[in-house]
Amino acid sequence: MATMKRIQYHQYGGPEVLRLENFEPARPGAGEILVRVRAAAANPMDWKIRNGEMKIMTGRAFPRGLGHDFAGVVEAVGDGVTRLAVGDAVLGGVGIKAAGAFSEMVLAEEKAVVRKPTDLSFEQAAAIPTVGLTAFQAMTGKGKLRPGQAVFIHGCLGGVGRAAVQFAMMRGASVAGSCRASAARDAHDLGVTPVVEFDFDPAALSGRFDLVFDTAGTLPIKAARTLLKPGGRILDITPTPAKFARSALPGPFQVMIAQPITSDLEEVARAAGQGTLRLPIARTVPLAESIAALMELERHRTPKGGKLVIAVD
Repeated sequence: MATMKRIQYHQYGGPEVLRLENFEPARPGAGEILVRVRAAAANPMDWKIRNGEMKIMTGRAFPRGLGHDFAGVVEAVGDGVTRLAVGDAVLGGVGIKAAGAFSEMVLAEEKAVVRKPTDLSFEQAAAIPTVGLTAFQAMTGKGKLRPGQAVFIHGCLGGVGRAAVQFAMMRGASVAGSCRASAARDAHDLGVTPVVEFDFDPAALSGRFDLVFDTAGTLPIKAARTLLKPGGRILDITPTPAKFARSALPGPFQVMIAQPITSDLEEVARAAGQGTLRLPIARTVPLAESIAALMELERHRTPKGGKLVIAVD
């Protein structure tokens, strides 16, 4: 197979370890597909993994590719692949251990990839998988939200937060949330009310919520408990060993990691295709310029207000 380009690194570390280099994509094995990437999107977990924060799950084999969320066209399929075929336009995610979406070609498991709705561009489609799946599973699965319930979303304008606001409202729940003071109008426009700043006093909203969803991993557990109704649930999506330990104990707190469930990703893609799930793109850069853009996103959290998407020619 021809040599391709991808962003990869040869040791865990800061952004300076990233390189745009040649690599040879592997042929798809059983249940796998090879996708010619047209667009890929950045998530905070990309640099947490590259920093080595999750090496218990990601291992020590190098070089490692960077990136998880992509959209593109199926190039080849492995044994047992029946749902997708060569030439299909798709969107999906690569597992935490595999990674490698910031690339001209990526190998993925068929179960974590679905057809791209025709109404979505490749760039829009790439922005969806991780944040959409995480938010959908938090609201419909672990969160068990029902019509008429109330949810508080800490970080309601991040990628996962914004998607969670929309999925909660689709389920008939009311949504309150926190964000930067300068972005409060955006949150109100999404339908979030009340909107509070990140360092709000939880006593003012005491006992009001069936579900508290901490998308940033920074809400103190005491504050989250203050917000809860009796019998309510707290979900956190930024795992640490201490949080896993707390999650194993009886009580309202649970750590959640999104699972690659095909039917869930199909629901997310359908919502995006219909326009009921909207995830803004803040900036699009070509693969050749993406390392600088990724460094800026990591160091300064810019661009704000949407996804950084890498366009691959």
